Amino acid sequence: MDNPRYRPLVWIGSTKEDLRKFPAEVCSVMGYALHVAQSGSKHPDAKPLKGFKGAGILEVVDDYDGDTYRAVYTVKLAGVVYALHAFQKKSKKGIAMPKADIDLIRARLRRAKELHKKGEKA
Repeated sequence: MDNPRYRPLVWIGSTKEDLRKFPAEVCSVMGYALHVAQSGSKHPDAKPLKGFKGAGILEVVDDYDGDTYRAVYTVKLAGVVYALHAFQKKSKKGIAMPKADIDLIRARLRRAKELHKKGEKA
């Protein structure tokens, strides 16, 4: 990666392992969305995550074989993309993200901020 504008990707918590459990087609979509973020752009399906201020926390949602998968990442910490959470939505009612997942994203965002401040990788 000789492109100086290409941002490194840092995985927080079990996000990478969780994403790898998704169907291959979903992994491809999510992986490409993260790649686009690393290059400084935004995937067409990425949208700001509700409940977080601004557009710095993004989610990509992909439906596959009747199931819904989500990946959440942040670009709001200069020069780095942090993958915060990846999960399969279990609830069949509504589109709202479960509170447990929101809480986990907030905790992982705090961890990303700590790592970023120290200049470390997860």
